[in-house]
Amino acid sequence: MVLQMAQSITPIREVEADNDQILVDRVRLGDRHAFDLLVLKHQSRLLTLVTRFIPNRSDALDVLQDTFVKAYRSLHAFRGESAFYSWLYRIAVNTAKNHIAIRRKESRDISVSDEASDVERFAVFQDTGSPDEEAGADELQMAILDAIERLPEDLQRALTLRELEGLSYHEIALAMNCPIGTVRSRIFRARDQVVQEINERFPGTFL
Repeated sequence: MVLQMAQSITPIREVEADNDQILVDRVRLGDRHAFDLLVLKHQSRLLTLVTRFIPNRSDALDVLQDTFVKAYRSLHAFRGESAFYSWLYRIAVNTAKNHIAIRRKESRDISVSDEASDVERFAVFQDTGSPDEEAGADELQMAILDAIERLPEDLQRALTLRELEGLSYHEIALAMNCPIGTVRSRIFRARDQVVQEINERFPGTFL
């Protein structure tokens, strides 16, 4: 529930990571309540992330629930090589991408005669109401997610903290334990790489 902004090497950050690992270990031993605590700890932050891609709150909550269900079933695969939230983040992004793909398929199956499409529209696109155009918007959104996932880890984290979680440059500097100038540089490089990749696949999208 509380956004973590401590420096990555501080005792506080290490204690938080240790606490997550302790809870994970307890879940593996059959303690369901321990997983409830992990959900309570991370659900608010993950919902903010998911809502960036799926504006409809009801759908976003469904994706969030699916994320935790998948996490619970795959908990044996978590090896502690990264922060538990980072592991959850990847599951949430993949779940959101699957949701978008399903919506895109549904939009293609909708009759254009008298039926109104209920496919979600993202804020960066105009509400045209055309199923084909909405499907294209979903495809672009998935391409952006893919481009972000292919960034080097330091660039990906800086960009997601800024664009997806809305942290300030100062907060990101604390979270990544680096100067603000480094944060700005990483975000600039990350945006530039994403824009270049998207413009290659969808010419003229970012001018």
